[in-house]
Amino acid sequence: MWSGRRPLRFVVDGARADRRAMSGPAWAGRLGAASAAIILLLLVTGVPARADGWRERQWYFAPMKLAQAQRLANGGAGVTVAVLDTGIDGRHQDLRGAVVAGRYTPRDEPAGNTTSGPHGTAMATLIAGRGHGDGDGLLGVAPRSKVMPIRPVMDHTLVVEGIEWAIQRGAKVINMSFELDSDGTLEKAVAKAAAADVVLVAAAGNENSGVSAPARYPGVIAVGSVGRDNKVAGFSNHGPELDVVAYGMGIPVARPGNSYAVTNGTSVSSAIVAGAVALVRARYPDMSAAEVVDRILDTAIDRGPAGRDDRYGAGQLDVLAALTAKRTAETASPAPARVTDVPVGAPAAAASTSDGRLPPLLIVAVGSLMLIVALVLLVMLRVRRNS
Repeated sequence: MWSGRRPLRFVVDGARADRRAMSGPAWAGRLGAASAAIILLLLVTGVPARADGWRERQWYFAPMKLAQAQRLANGGAGVTVAVLDTGIDGRHQDLRGAVVAGRYTPRDEPAGNTTSGPHGTAMATLIAGRGHGDGDGLLGVAPRSKVMPIRPVMDHTLVVEGIEWAIQRGAKVINMSFELDSDGTLEKAVAKAAAADVVLVAAAGNENSGVSAPARYPGVIAVGSVGRDNKVAGFSNHGPELDVVAYGMGIPVARPGNSYAVTNGTSVSSAIVAGAVALVRARYPDMSAAEVVDRILDTAIDRGPAGRDDRYGAGQLDVLAALTAKRTAETASPAPARVTDVPVGAPAAAASTSDGRLPPLLIVAVGSLMLIVALVLLVMLRVRRNS
């Protein structure tokens, strides 16, 4: 497996030396001169850096317009996403600074940087990956958000404890890229999280059958997968509970130990949607969880038969539309202004005081103008009298 680091290759004078054209002292002399030149060049400039190529493999950034979406939402800054999974390798080079304290529920102890498998690290990087170096590594959908690792170990009771722990620690989004048999206590925990203003996102499943739990519970965004052609993946579960689809085939992910892989599945689609939700929550911090969910579904791109259907749900995730669609009339207050929302070079809006009065600077400017006009009129009168 390619490690992602390409070997360096040096070329002398724009062409490889032809050994057959050189022999004896001439060959030795030219080789010595070339070697000396290379050594001198390295001493002066250092070994040139090469991108590891993984950023270039994130093909879905372009069709999703993620760079623009991240600028609008300040990269998801201020939002914490709980990742109920196998744990997160917080020492991974693409996750440094992105991981907050988590929980290992079976032992009721901090999760630390331990993992019981690569899955959780992959999901965390899709959500909040920050890359490393100069353009190396993977970026998440919300690269300035934080991820909270919670290891429920695929048990109903432990998952319930993990959800409650995430609620208490201020997570605004919970990603559940796993499947479990339906259980009443888990459904109640999901309802409790939704009532606590948390947006829950879950993978629909990969069996080409009905939507699995917990994705099919009310209050959870159930996510299916599409490929680069925007067509539903053959493995993606479907049914009346499906809410939305997102890219889920040929997706680069991080693995523990600073390694990488490419994978498929509704798990990665769920993580991508969770990252999009983090962006929406960052841009509109006063927006309720219910309104965020409605916005994700209402702005989805309609695919397949017109209107909602069981294979695409409401449609395909359109994060940029979710960030820019007009808010409904019921919205209590507009989102606070963000510096990153203003395009470079955009003119500043005229200011006014909160009580409706003109600002002091405007009053001074108007007064100065009136004084200048009065002086001009006075001079004109004097000139006429003298004439």
